[in-house]
Amino acid sequence: MRLTFWVGFWVFLADQATKWFVVHWLDLATRHEIAVLPPYVTFRMAWNTGVNFGILSGLDMRWVLIAFAVVISGLVLFWVGRDRGGRMASASAGLLVGGALGNVVDRVLYGAVADFLNTSLPSWQNPYSFNIADIAVFLGAAGLVVFGGEPGAGKARGVDGKGA
Repeated sequence: MRLTFWVGFWVFLADQATKWFVVHWLDLATRHEIAVLPPYVTFRMAWNTGVNFGILSGLDMRWVLIAFAVVISGLVLFWVGRDRGGRMASASAGLLVGGALGNVVDRVLYGAVADFLNTSLPSWQNPYSFNIADIAVFLGAAGLVVFGGEPGAGKARGVDGKGA
């Protein structure tokens, strides 16, 4: 659980720090767009009140989405705390929980998630923005699928499949 906590802590901190820097210090909330490495990386302000890609953004789902993220984070912590899959699963859980809680803080403070990263190509303009928390949630969920396992998967096994 220590690894899960520290990964989650640093993801949460990186997410909140980058959002503060870009949204407030660079004033992206007012400027709306800053070309960083055009067209590949642009800071483009998007207040997401919904879920991925703005789905359900027309509905007032703020508190439902906050509760959902907190419950899922709690379940992931409970699951990984039961020794599911070893160090990689623990790190993945930290990514997921740290990212989810970073977006929860946005919903509490602003009523929406502050998305600002936009990646495009010269011949394709991506209409969506995302943030560090979104990346962490995605990588954490994928890591739990790949590295999550049966109880004690990270421990040595005897010939009969039980702990040594």
